[in-house]
Amino acid sequence: MSGGVDARTGDVWLHRWRPRPRAGARLVCFPHAGGSAAFFAPWSTKLPAEIDVVAVRYPGRADRFAEPPLTSMSAMVTEIAGALEPLADRPTVLFGHSLGAIVAYEVARELTRRDVPPARLVVSGRRAPADEPGGTKHLLPDDELVGELLRLGGTEPGLLASEDARSVFLPAIRADFRLAENYRRLPGREPSCPLTVIVGDEDTDVDVRRAGRWAEHAVAGFSAHVLPGGHFYLIPQEKAVLALLVEACTTPAAA
Repeated sequence: MSGGVDARTGDVWLHRWRPRPRAGARLVCFPHAGGSAAFFAPWSTKLPAEIDVVAVRYPGRADRFAEPPLTSMSAMVTEIAGALEPLADRPTVLFGHSLGAIVAYEVARELTRRDVPPARLVVSGRRAPADEPGGTKHLLPDDELVGELLRLGGTEPGLLASEDARSVFLPAIRADFRLAENYRRLPGREPSCPLTVIVGDEDTDVDVRRAGRWAEHAVAGFSAHVLPGGHFYLIPQEKAVLALLVEACTTPAAA
């Protein structure tokens, strides 16, 4: 697939801000719908040096803007798993928020199929695959789609105020919503690693009970954490989220 190759990873799909070749564990972060790898840039400076922080770069945004966004989950998963497979030299934890949660889940399953499973899967702010609601938000007119983004939070109110900005950003956002709303669990077995779910206690898209259904996809251990906040609880609760990820990365084999 074409696009700018990141000099630090040698791959269009992965970005690393601070290479840590001697790190004992790797954390791979999957962005939310409309998000980009840049969302996780602060984490690369806040997490300890023992963790190699890598973010997934979806096409259709940032330095992959010229590429069309992917709307096929199986194609997305195949590409990302192919990029991650050579990095199985140390325990790897996958973290995904919202759309990123289901992409990370499917990538964990594909890596399990390839016999290079992650050490742990951490999903955030998303219903379990067994409880996918579908939806038609990707078909909304621009004004209503922007309203939905503002309702969820995580988007600067002024970012999509102008028509020019919307023409730039909305195609990828709409494609991400379509990917998320059309998603149905792909065939195959569950990931062989422990699974952790994190949810905000005021998230209107996934409540604590629904988040708990991720346990149905856990075959090697399950844990759940509820933090204060809405869908983007992980912004004000960043310190707590990072503490949970440090624990996941430094004790991956304990569960």
